[in-house]
Amino acid sequence: MFSFITDYIASLENIIVQYIDIDFTLWLTWVLAPVIITFLLPCVIVLLLYITSVILYIYRWHRHRLRDVVDVYDGARKLVAIVWDAHGWIWHGYEVCGLENIPGDSPALIIYYHGAVPVDVYYFLSKVMLFKNRMVHTVADRFLFKIPGFSVIAEALKVIPGTVQICSTVLRENNLLAISPGGVYEAQFGNSYYHLEWKGRLGFAKAALDAKVPVIPMFTQNIRESFRAVGFGRQFWLKIYQWTRLPIVPIYGGFPVKLKTHVGKPIPFDSALTPEELSRRVAGAIEDLIAKHQRIPGSLVHALVERVYEGPKEKLV
Repeated sequence: MFSFITDYIASLENIIVQYIDIDFTLWLTWVLAPVIITFLLPCVIVLLLYITSVILYIYRWHRHRLRDVVDVYDGARKLVAIVWDAHGWIWHGYEVCGLENIPGDSPALIIYYHGAVPVDVYYFLSKVMLFKNRMVHTVADRFLFKIPGFSVIAEALKVIPGTVQICSTVLRENNLLAISPGGVYEAQFGNSYYHLEWKGRLGFAKAALDAKVPVIPMFTQNIRESFRAVGFGRQFWLKIYQWTRLPIVPIYGGFPVKLKTHVGKPIPFDSALTPEELSRRVAGAIEDLIAKHQRIPGSLVHALVERVYEGPKEKLV
């Protein structure tokens, strides 16, 4: 029996040596590993979103078991916030500077720069919930509401479509609301130079003026180095986007770069401002945050180094 096993192993070794080049296989694995990793890491974010969905469904299905809870999702939100906060701390060393600028009991509109994948927003919402004990309503593109499993996330985490009327109503009800005027377009077609891609959108400004609330600018350092949209075939992807309005540009990354969200000083309500003037003022405030805190153009290597050392940032134009 032992002899048979020995002969079988020897025959198997001969086949492997004869038909498989071990050195070439190892070299190919080494070459392709970075490519495989960079395109698989975004799946971690998708997995977390579905974990979030599962947790929220569990709470909804078992709401009859929860006692003395006014909002059935309250415990689930805290659990989800802890999961995302832990992921941000472990993977990106995530921090928030200026959290004191978020009001504790009054409404405000938060305007932010949209990365290729807005993981910074997930982390930021978690920080606000855990350390300010406030829920931040967010505006999402309509296509997200058609994704299976997203409806329960939208219901529990107060994700809404971005009409002026809905946003104004949310703010009038003394809530915090976060909007990215650039939206999917900025996410897909922005680059490492961090230019705002708002395309003249004024809905957020109209909502803020109608609700008479301050606007808080926000920007996350290195968000474009965390996830990136492929740069080739821009005109092709742009035409597809204009036709479908869907985020079809391939995304890669999930790099463990340093992420730090900078929350600027609130821009107070001023009835004398027009929507165009308020939009320009908010854009200028975000551009100031970018100029102060972001290396231009963004560098993946520098963003990785900042995980262990944050030195002065050289501005490259």
